[in-house]
Amino acid sequence: MRAPRIAVPAPSWDDLRTELAVPAAFPPEVLAEAEAAAAAPRLPDLDLTALPFLTIDPPGSRDLDQAMCLERAGGGFRIRYAIADVAAFVTAGGALDAETHRRGETSYFPDLRVPLHPPVLAEGAASLLPDQDRPAVVWTLDLDGTGALTGTDVRRALVRSRRKLDYEGVQRALDDGSADEQLVLLREIGTRRQALARERDAVDLPTPEQEVTDGPDGRPCLAYRAPVACEAWNAQISLLTGMAAAEIMLAGEVGLLRTLPPADAESVATLRRSALALGLAWPEGTSYGDVVSAIDPSQPSAAALLTLTTRLLRGAAYTAFDGEVPEQSLHSAVAAAYAHCTAPLRRLADRYVNEVCLALCAGAEVPSWARQALPLLPDEMAAADKKAHAVDRAIVDLAEALVLAPRVGEEFDAVVVESGSKGGVVQLAHPAVRGRCDGADLPLGQQIRVRLTAADPVRRTVLFAPV
Repeated sequence: MRAPRIAVPAPSWDDLRTELAVPAAFPPEVLAEAEAAAAAPRLPDLDLTALPFLTIDPPGSRDLDQAMCLERAGGGFRIRYAIADVAAFVTAGGALDAETHRRGETSYFPDLRVPLHPPVLAEGAASLLPDQDRPAVVWTLDLDGTGALTGTDVRRALVRSRRKLDYEGVQRALDDGSADEQLVLLREIGTRRQALARERDAVDLPTPEQEVTDGPDGRPCLAYRAPVACEAWNAQISLLTGMAAAEIMLAGEVGLLRTLPPADAESVATLRRSALALGLAWPEGTSYGDVVSAIDPSQPSAAALLTLTTRLLRGAAYTAFDGEVPEQSLHSAVAAAYAHCTAPLRRLADRYVNEVCLALCAGAEVPSWARQALPLLPDEMAAADKKAHAVDRAIVDLAEALVLAPRVGEEFDAVVVESGSKGGVVQLAHPAVRGRCDGADLPLGQQIRVRLTAADPVRRTVLFAPV
């Protein structure tokens, strides 16, 4: 006689954090050090609190890394980009410093964030919250009328954000004509920087983000979120700052770059053949960056091509150097040398990049604590990135299985985004799911009807079959 099957409860977000060894609470000594630092930060002499800095972030965000102040300068522009000065609070060699090296970066779950720094800093004393004086690393970036960088300066200063804005609100103001001069400049500078990015063959994948949130009934909700235009303009200022940081460090022959080797010619040729087979235009001599940046991701064939394109963007790494410039210093998607420096509250490497650039711009020695950490950071950040990707994938996989578990046997319209001899991957519009599909040589880039054959929250798997 077969034993009765015992139902296994679906995993929770807490279960996921335990399984993936995501750090839980901060140790008492770390919290004590953070509290003391929040009460007595190291403040700079330069006072820029008179400047009208503003922040633009998702609604509800409190870990605000960046604030900007934009103005016209002759025939060009001046950007002042204030980055939270985490080094004003974290002492090298202390318990807090060691904990940030253990964590590497902030992890995001639908129900909570697991931060790099204790909330008293990340959402309090170090965050560029409105109407608060804060120590910051202020990048002054001068641009000509085309948006090209003509001058860079970076120094510590005290700043005060005047407004905390969100992307949707900024976009509405720009669309309805109620935006003020700073927001109009964000659009103007952003579009000029986008044009320069296209000229240098940078790659911008317009892939909708698969977003998981907790629903009112406690079950997860899945949706594709397409960013509004001002998010891309805001990102251009962050990218510009990272490129300026890379230039400074390469000139000084010390630092930490974010690198990505160029795609090899055969891989690009294969991608072009796939695009043409999918009926997408790819004129001879046109770069793959130009092609994929311009396609409409809502089209089935485009969704398939974007999935294939991600294979050309693998191999990103952190590259440390001291005394000799690395042979491969390029980030091929940015199409320039580039460094992470604009999110130090959420990513460990950025604190060190800012410290190196501050010293080099001042003609001073790079602090020994920063220099000594550089060769260790690539491995630490690689481990943190690997865990972050595992967390993101597990969250989506669990959410997909939970949402679809009551719907096994139902049929859906889907787009084939990957196809091979042993099956493929299909993308559903509603709900926002990507899952494995049985069947050899599925029609890549075409819409098909599929049946859900399995959805297992315990194993975090879903499976479809063609109808």
